[in-house]
Amino acid sequence: MEYSRRDFGKLALAGLPATTALLNRASLSALAKPDSKWAGVQVGMNVPYNFGTGNYTPGEEIISRCVQLGISGVELRAQPVELFLGSAAAIAGAANAGRGRGARGNAPTAAPGDAPAAAAARGEDQAAAGAGAPVTGREGGRRGGGRAALSPEQEAAQKAAADETRKWRAGVSMDKVKEFRKKFNDAGILIEIVKWDGIFGFSDDELDYAFQVSKALGARALSSEISIGQTKRLGEFADKHKMPVGYHGHTAVTPAIWEATFAEAKYNFANLDLGHFVAGNNTSPVPFLKQYHDRITHVHVKDRKLNNGPNVPFGQGDTPIKEVLQLMRDNKWKFQATIEFEYPVPPGSDRVTEIAKAIQYCKECLV
Repeated sequence: MEYSRRDFGKLALAGLPATTALLNRASLSALAKPDSKWAGVQVGMNVPYNFGTGNYTPGEEIISRCVQLGISGVELRAQPVELFLGSAAAIAGAANAGRGRGARGNAPTAAPGDAPAAAAARGEDQAAAGAGAPVTGREGGRRGGGRAALSPEQEAAQKAAADETRKWRAGVSMDKVKEFRKKFNDAGILIEIVKWDGIFGFSDDELDYAFQVSKALGARALSSEISIGQTKRLGEFADKHKMPVGYHGHTAVTPAIWEATFAEAKYNFANLDLGHFVAGNNTSPVPFLKQYHDRITHVHVKDRKLNNGPNVPFGQGDTPIKEVLQLMRDNKWKFQATIEFEYPVPPGSDRVTEIAKAIQYCKECLV
């Protein structure tokens, strides 16, 4: 039996086993193109992060999941793109622990005596994100605490893998990148933002590459975790390519930090995370958004409580999601409202069902 997107949403919200239907290619082929732009506001998702399937989830699987959920705009991590392009580091990352770094509950393991192979795999995975780059906060793949020091062997493997990745990136054809973009376009999904993990560890040539790939994908902005002291250099490349970089901030990022980052470069922008702003600054992000709406690449939509409170289902926290979405609608602000799914899945439910609820909540705020 085949389902329309509307039928799928009803099934998901009813708590039926949506995951099976999600990857049913026969049903997928019969679906209309997705449309999650309501009242002029493009509601999107952070993918593949939202699915919990790991950073190296193949593009076709991402498309299938987005179409089934009715999502027509995304912030896409670069790893699935480089996996499609044939990066050895991305292929190794995908093979390592099933889907590579970012897969939940799949920490890399090695058999006794296999430390060199494990170190090389970790090095290749790091190389795909950019060696030596800071990654902070839950969304970036860490939940706190310091990274364990690498052994000399691991450092050598990581450096060798990073060098190989740099050489490989120098020979990438933008025509091949456009092939990847076409798959999303044909499915009715816009790649509006491309997130580059570890971008602060990129060489100058690699930074040019990141902007070129993002443009070839049809994106209007890059995104990255913020790293104080390193945003000026990246901002210079953003100005060179006339393409914004939206820095994602967690609870420790204050309006003053954003303002200092904006001052470093014309195309230094903010990826304003509504939930983290509320939890960390103990106030609404609305005044900041009103003042700096022209320096926003996209907002991450999640609901959190004040005072570093937890992530909760949409509508149950202190984050003014409805107010922000309606401000975007009423002021015709064109940046994406990007759902970032982070609250714990309630007993008896599943991830897809909860994502569908978040999408519906955003829609009901707008129409």
